[in-house]
Amino acid sequence: MEIIIGIVCLALGAGGTAVAMRSAKQGSLREADSKLESARTQADQMIGDAQRQAETMKKEALLEAKEEILQSKQAAEAEEKQRKKELRTLENRIMQREESLDRRNDALDKREHQLSSQAGQVEKRSRELDELVQKQTAELERISELTREDAHQELLEKVRGEVTHEAAAIIRESEQKVKAECHKTAQEIISLAIQRCAADHTAEVTVTSVHIPSDDLKGRIIGREGRNIRTFEQVSGVNLVIDDTPETVVLSSFDPVRRETARVALENLIADGRIHPARIEEMYQKASALVQQRVREAGEQAAFDTGIHDLHPELVKTLGALRYRTSFGQNVLTHSIEVAELCGIMASELGVDANIARRAGLLHDLGKAIDHEVEGPHAVIGADLARRYGEKPVIVHAIEAHHGDVDPDSVVAVLVMAADAISASRPGARRESAENYIKRLEKLEEIANAHEGVERTYAMQAGREVHVMVQPDKVSDAESTVLAHDIAHQIEEEMEYPGQVRVVVIRESRAVDIAK
Repeated sequence: MEIIIGIVCLALGAGGTAVAMRSAKQGSLREADSKLESARTQADQMIGDAQRQAETMKKEALLEAKEEILQSKQAAEAEEKQRKKELRTLENRIMQREESLDRRNDALDKREHQLSSQAGQVEKRSRELDELVQKQTAELERISELTREDAHQELLEKVRGEVTHEAAAIIRESEQKVKAECHKTAQEIISLAIQRCAADHTAEVTVTSVHIPSDDLKGRIIGREGRNIRTFEQVSGVNLVIDDTPETVVLSSFDPVRRETARVALENLIADGRIHPARIEEMYQKASALVQQRVREAGEQAAFDTGIHDLHPELVKTLGALRYRTSFGQNVLTHSIEVAELCGIMASELGVDANIARRAGLLHDLGKAIDHEVEGPHAVIGADLARRYGEKPVIVHAIEAHHGDVDPDSVVAVLVMAADAISASRPGARRESAENYIKRLEKLEEIANAHEGVERTYAMQAGREVHVMVQPDKVSDAESTVLAHDIAHQIEEEMEYPGQVRVVVIRESRAVDIAK
């Protein structure tokens, strides 16, 4: 309505302005008055039309509002009726539930009353039975002249004897059965592991000699007044042996990596032809860098071949050094990879973690890389090294126990011991002959039997352990300790052997009597 009034006002203003301008131009007041009156008449008509239209719109809006209010009221009433209906249904259910509970309570009260009466009867019957048992017990004691405690004890002793005998028989039978099954299963697992592990049947020899083109080079290697050979030995830490052997120079060192570095350096010097102290130092440094790179690559390749990718860098380096270490002609790094594979196969068959077993097998001979630098058995040295670089206790223990230096207390340790024995004893693995092996065992037994009071001697575990049985009437407990020390000292003085030898002196006390 306001819009219509505004339009009308604008129209009036426009009309008035037009009339005034026209009257000013023409100067005719009468014509202006007539037009102004006409405009007013039109404006009144338009205002009236606008007012009527506004009233119509107002009535329509009121009607729509009333219809909406009526619909909302009807919806609210319907919803209220629905809720009242649901409440009535819920009240009916609750009343039915209460009635059911009341009936159940009545039934429980009746049952409780019945049980109370039955409990009274049972208690009365129990007292009667107790009195009857007491009378019967007294009568039995009078007839047998034994008290109740004596009869009970006699019955227990009889039953205990029978049960003990049966239990012993069951235990013995079970042990025999378990041993047979374990032996059979162990044979199957070991044979399967040996079949699945494809290893090269070759023995490797440590090369300590360097071929030279002619014997004239020996003089150049020695140098004026021996300065070249002294420089070479000081820089490399390897003894250089130059003798009458034609076209051969021998390198001697307990460190296999140092010996290999010296070999590479000497071959490069011979190929270069310029042999003097400064050139020797330069060539040895290059050879050292080359050998260290080969050592690292060998360790990384061994770890990759066995599927182990999180070894400490120092362990990888030490593992790679086993590439130049041999044991009875068998390359120790190749042996370690083979042991790792065997451990993984056997662990998978037993349901043990194959990764842990494979890792322990790969690292079991780690100490052989530094056993010339650190005193002690290589198993203990390797275990200390693995412990220092964060290996798990189960792996450290397996390394330490694989030669019996400590008793194995885990399945992984036993698997490493078995795999190590399999790898070392397979045909072609090691260069030691059966004759030398038997001679070493016989020598151990001979040394122990030579002492007074020794009855029998047994060399065990491939010569790593000696059991000495002594006569108890000739050797006392204190003398047994001294005897073990003397035998171990004599073995150290007279024999050469890998690892260590454990001497066990066994003294048995016996009590003998004669029945006449």
